[in-house]
Amino acid sequence: MISLDQVTRSFGSPPTQALRGVSLEVARGEFLGIVGPSGSGKSTMLNIIGTLDRPTTGRVKIAGREVEHMSDDELSGLRANRIGFVFQQFHLNEGRTALDNVADGLLYRGASRKERLRQAEASLIRVGLGHRLLHKPNQISGGERQRVAIARATVGNPEILLADEPTGNLDTASGATVMQLLHELNQTGTTIVMITHDRELAASLPRSARVRDGLLVDGVKV
Repeated sequence: MISLDQVTRSFGSPPTQALRGVSLEVARGEFLGIVGPSGSGKSTMLNIIGTLDRPTTGRVKIAGREVEHMSDDELSGLRANRIGFVFQQFHLNEGRTALDNVADGLLYRGASRKERLRQAEASLIRVGLGHRLLHKPNQISGGERQRVAIARATVGNPEILLADEPTGNLDTASGATVMQLLHELNQTGTTIVMITHDRELAASLPRSARVRDGLLVDGVKV
């Protein structure tokens, strides 16, 4: 499902290498945690997996597609139809209801507003927020906001879900609820890659990889 082959990513002049020859394989239906300290290259790797950024060198294959041969429009289509994103900061529109925030996740699929709202309601019910459909982000808790973000990311049933520190801003109980939800999504077949700085959390996942200074460490190609 995801393949990185000797991927590097450099920024600036003189160049600073955020990734230094990373090779990674993630099979369909896996739940992979990527752990490492701030500045280790985790987010850069996730952005490349999500096609939000292109590697400086190396090959990237996502859902069977060779990313380096795709146009920007093709990459946008890949993200819209195959990849969902969940971020630490939620990125919800504060002036819109939970229902509208989730429906917006289908804007680039060409569905009618009625169909977007129908799917958004079903997605919110799936994450346990059927009673919060018309609430705005400032009317619900942090854990509920993250569940809205997950509902938005998965409303189109993407094959891949990329989560960047999804529990980082949550208390322990809310974080546990979000992790339970991610495990449930994985059990239905969604391939999940989650980055975290929490080694204990990463160790609880079916598989984890450690990143330091732009490299996968421990001498293991994962």
